[in-house]
Amino acid sequence: MNVTPIRRGRVYLVGAGPGAADLITLRGYRALQAADVILYDNLIDFAVLDGITAEQVYVGKRAGQHSVPQERTSDMLVRYSLAGKTVVRLKGGDPTVLGRGGEEAIHLAQLGIPVTMVPGVSNCIAAPELAGIPVTHRGVADSFTVVSGHRRGDELDFSLPPFHPRTTLVILMGVSTLPIWREHLLDLGWPEATPVAFITDAGRAEQTVATTTLARALEDSQELKTPTTAVVGEVVNLRQAMHGEGELGAETA
Repeated sequence: MNVTPIRRGRVYLVGAGPGAADLITLRGYRALQAADVILYDNLIDFAVLDGITAEQVYVGKRAGQHSVPQERTSDMLVRYSLAGKTVVRLKGGDPTVLGRGGEEAIHLAQLGIPVTMVPGVSNCIAAPELAGIPVTHRGVADSFTVVSGHRRGDELDFSLPPFHPRTTLVILMGVSTLPIWREHLLDLGWPEATPVAFITDAGRAEQTVATTTLARALEDSQELKTPTTAVVGEVVNLRQAMHGEGELGAETA
């Protein structure tokens, strides 16, 4: 009796990087070129898929908009891979930095489906840098903390650090919860005069940067939209010096 073995495909969890299509890594782009199917998120530059011949399936999630449930995305990853396909799960930034790449990888591994991680440039570093703000700088900041500003219904607290003059705080997905985390930071001893930057559409032509302080953050953030990255700390004051005579990115009036 001839038995045809089941050929399982492989899933690549790929970070597309922040904003512009050319910020994906070479390894990530090669994975796109080799894919049979690509499941892609909302927060990527769709131009990265230009010229890619793989089947392309949108599975994006965004606050306040129609989203594809995570369970459905996981089911598609399993179904395509069990059909012998090479599948790329393409995510904005890095697949595991405040994303669900780890959950997807564990789910696939438990079913015996091979998974390869392809790191991407995370917004937690790239958004500040593209705005002319280094997350660390000699004599100013020697550490940085990355926090999710998104809260689920059963989560009441943020894992925010107490104030230290030489640390930088980067908050992703924090526009809607800004009143809460701002109040928490003040309670933790962060001075009202601490500089804050809001970077919207980082890495894109429409990137904007607004700088303020913790004291004025609520007042100065009324027009913010997503995706926005918040940077809190003295490094924000380095932005003008890093600009020099050139222009690192668009700036709000």
